[in-house]
Parts: sequence; C-alpha cells; structure tokens
Amino acid sequence: MHTPLYWITLAAVIFALLLLSIGITRALSSVRLPAGAVIVVTGGSRGLGFAIASRFAQRLSARLVLAARHLDELEQAKAKLLTHYAHLKPEDIHLVEADLAKPAECQRLIAEAFARFGRIDVLVNNAGIMEVGPAEIQPTEAFERALQINFLAAFHATWAALPRLLQQAPIAGPRRAAIVNIASIGGKIAVPHMLPYTTAKFALVGFSEGLHAELHGKKVLVTTVCPGLMRTGGEAHAKFIGNVEGEKRWFNFAAKSHIFATSVEHAANKVFRAVESNRAEITITPQAWLAARFGGLCPETLQFANAVSNELILPKAPP
Repeated sequence: MHTPLYWITLAAVIFALLLLSIGITRALSSVRLPAGAVIVVTGGSRGLGFAIASRFAQRLSARLVLAARHLDELEQAKAKLLTHYAHLKPEDIHLVEADLAKPAECQRLIAEAFARFGRIDVLVNNAGIMEVGPAEIQPTEAFERALQINFLAAFHATWAALPRLLQQAPIAGPRRAAIVNIASIGGKIAVPHMLPYTTAKFALVGFSEGLHAELHGKKVLVTTVCPGLMRTGGEAHAKFIGNVEGEKRWFNFAAKSHIFATSVEHAANKVFRAVESNRAEITITPQAWLAARFGGLCPETLQFANAVSNELILPKAPP
C-alpha cells in the first residue's frame, strides 16, 4: 500500500513532466520573425502601442504600420522610432490617421497596409479607451463608445485582414500571420467603476479565445493579451464621470504606482515574446495572473470582495 508521500511525489513528477512537455512544444513551434516582417499596430502613437511597435523595431528591420486618431502624434512617434533605431528607414514606417470607431476606417487601415507592403505578418489590435465612474450614472453612450473602440475596432480590423491572412504565404516557418488582441485583466474579472471598459474587454477576450481555436489549424496565430495595471500615461486620456476628482485620485494612484503597475516596455517585451513563442494567451503582472486564477476558482468570493471595495473605498455616485 502506497503512502501519501508516494502519491504527492508521483503527482509532482507528473506535473513537472507536463510543464516540461509544454516548454518543449513551445520551443519547437516558436517562430523567429525575419527582417522585413510587416507589423500593424492600432493605437500605435503612444503608450503600449508605441512600446510594442518599438519592441518589434528593436530587433527586426520591421516594416511598421501605425494607426491613431491624431496625425501629429503619429508623426512624433515615427520621428522617435527613426531616431532610436538607425536601421529603420522612413519608408519602413507608414502612418494611418483613422478613427477606428468607424468600421470603414478599420477597413481602410488594412487596405492601406496591404497596398503599401503587400502583406501583414502581425496585426496588433491595441486601440482602447477608458470610461471611469459609477455604473448607475454611466450613459448608454459610454458603453457604445467602449464597445466601438475596445471591441469592434479589433473585430473590424481582423475581419478586414483575415481573408488575405488565410491566403498569404508564410514569411517564416509554417505560420501565415499572427493576430494579437490587447485585452485586459478587466476582460477576465469585472472591475468596479469601469463597467463600459470591462464589458467591451470581456467581449474581446471571448472573441479572441474563440478565434484562436478556429484559426490554429489554418496557421494563423491569435494571441489574447490580458495586462494588469500599466504605467501607460493613459490616465490622462480617460473619461471620468461622477465625483471626478475622487475617481481620478484612485485611478491615477493605481495607474502610476510602481508597486501595482508595470512599465509599457516590460509589457511590450512580453507581447513580442508571446508572438514568437506561439502563445495563445498571456497575462501580464503577477497580480493580474493571481486575480484571474482566483476569479476562476472563487467567482462569488471575488465578486463579494469587489462589492466591498466599491462600498468602502471607491467614490460614491452623486445624488
């Protein structure tokens, strides 16, 4: 008769072998993107989008397509990239001024990328907005805006690119292309006072995970990225409602804290490695990883904790 120590040891060995097999599978299936790979990044003029574009440009002689709403910010981003990376040429970077809340603009972005470079090797759906405030006073327009940018922009860009991605020849290894959807830990657990954002990010996570399953056999990688808090500077562009000063206070503290929030450079490096390692999904920051697992194991407990935080910590909605 076997002792409990035997079974514990056996379970540990099996778990170690499982981890080893996963590591070997990832190593064998990894794809090192070659020079000339075409990388499309929405929301690419600043924050995480710019950091991702910069990370791909750092090692590769990549050809970049950056999309954002403001041409002046795009031109500043291009100037920074050309200054930092001497191997890049001005013709390697194509800028697309577009309002991705409009499906036609998403389609135009993809059409311009193919017209300029003939292919897309990595499509990074990063554009996003934040609506912060108590749920009961959020207007329906806040939910519509969040869905348009945080979910539907990624959907329309992907749907415009997909027919050609499925037909183009691989640039390296067997993989035809990669689609990276920048979701959020807010797409795994509901964050109080960010319900429009959370609603849209939950939709993006579901879309991205389902698309991964359906495109895997067709040699198009879909990677879902769920970052935790990041120091992106995005708090300056968030939209606040209700007790605006109170909402800004807690949101800025969380977004700027070196204890809770990681840098965009660290996050961009994780995204780059995920693409080359054929990862289906990554969660950035240990806190976000633990929160997602805890939410999966103890959903009611997490919701109770969120409710307590909402009652005791976050600003109250005005009468």
